[in-house]
Amino acid sequence: MAKKYDFLFKLLLIGDSGVGKTCLIIRFAEDNFNSTYISTIGIDFKVKTIDVDGKKVKLQVWDTAGQERFKTITTAYYRGAMGIILVYDITDEKSFENIQNWMKSIKENASAGVSRMLLGNKCDIEAKRKVSKETGEKLAKDHGIRFFETSAKSSINVEESVPVFGT
Repeated sequence: MAKKYDFLFKLLLIGDSGVGKTCLIIRFAEDNFNSTYISTIGIDFKVKTIDVDGKKVKLQVWDTAGQERFKTITTAYYRGAMGIILVYDITDEKSFENIQNWMKSIKENASAGVSRMLLGNKCDIEAKRKVSKETGEKLAKDHGIRFFETSAKSSINVEESVPVFGT
């Protein structure tokens, strides 16, 4: 059977538990949202093929468990990733502060020069915001990476951010 794509990219979403990684992936791959929280156990992935300049790009988007107890499992998946998306919750300052730990984990476990991106998720919950957009932008700029604020629930910047790695 012939492959139905020109390029394959493996992307990894990492971040604290509860920041919305699974919801972002489901919104991106299936254009769906489930408000029921189900914690990811270990690792899972979804696939979506997009068109970039007339080429079919297959994106494997891997969803990692954010809890510390799964760290040894999830860090094993860093090595083959071409892009790593760091996710924090704009209503949870601790999840933003932990981005530095996730950056360290990338440095220790991922291939050198892996592409990275920072997403501030849940931007639809403006009233509960704890991390300003400017603070997220500054962190991304300090690390020389792209930044988007997203909402899996309201489908804000999900389609715009994830495919950036396919270009």
